This record gives sequence, structure tokens and C-alpha cells, in this order.
Amino acid sequence: MSRTGPSRFPVWFPIVLAGLLIVADQALKAWALANLKFGESPIPVIPGLLDWVLTFNTGAAWSMFSGSAKILAVGRLLVGLGILVYLYVRPQPRFLTVVLSMISAGAIGNAIDGILKGQVTDMIHAPFLSAITRLINGSSFPIFNLADSCVVIGTILLLVASLLPDKKSSPATRQP
Repeated sequence: MSRTGPSRFPVWFPIVLAGLLIVADQALKAWALANLKFGESPIPVIPGLLDWVLTFNTGAAWSMFSGSAKILAVGRLLVGLGILVYLYVRPQPRFLTVVLSMISAGAIGNAIDGILKGQVTDMIHAPFLSAITRLINGSSFPIFNLADSCVVIGTILLLVASLLPDKKSSPATRQP
């Protein structure tokens, strides 16, 4: 059984990709802690689209499960490592490998914060997303971090890919 093929990455790729994303996430969190002050007004990066603002979360998105950082961290770590083990044991096509590596990195990146600090450091605010959520339910969109972005973007790409037709089952590729 070959662990790589024309449509697969080498077996080490998911660990390297996840590692790079985790390092980037932790570096951005360190930068935010060194350069932003908790409770201060947002600093526009791209006016109306992206601001820096330091906050902390002891739960999950929208502060669900607040005060559960350590328990959530263990769960996130297990999920992140579980995905990487799965990709090692059962190599996947390139797209799926990248998407699952992103989700794994996000889970592990936030697990590191929860385990070491008892809270997750967030610093990215998207005013345009807050405008939309205020129209829908009256609340602001959560301030987030790179790890959150990896999980959300990875999950959206996974969902979209699952809705697309499977190339192997298309009539043009079926064997008579």
C-alpha cells in the first residue's frame, strides 16, 4: 500500500502544515499580548473590515461554556491530535489533507492557550461581520484569532466540498 500517490501529499505534510499554522497562531497571540491593551478601543487595520482588539475567552465561540477553558482545551487537543493521527494512518487526497490539517491546527492552537493560560487570546475583530450579526440577532460577532479562522475556514471548505459531486461517480469516469 502506497502512502502517497499522485493526488496525495507525503505522510509528513499534515504535521508540517499544522505545525506552521500553530506557530503563526501563537506568534500572533504573543504579538497581541505585547502590543494591544485589554479594554482599549479597536485599532483599525482595514477600516470597516478588520480591527485589532485584545480580549480573552474562557469558553468557546460567543462565550459559550464560559469558565470551561481547561476542559475545552483537553477536548480541542484530543480532536486536533486525533485528526493528525487519522491523516497519518489513512492518507487523504490533497484538498482533504489541507482542510483537515487546518482544523487540527486551529484546535491545537486554542488548546495551547487553554492549557497554559486558562483562556484563549483573541484579537481579530471584523466590524462588517458584527454589522450582519447585529441585524440578525442583535449581538456582535465574536472577536477571534488565527486558530479560530483555521477551524472555521477549514470546516466551511469541508462542507462545500461535501456538497460538490464526487468526481469518481460522474458518468464520464464510470467503467462499462
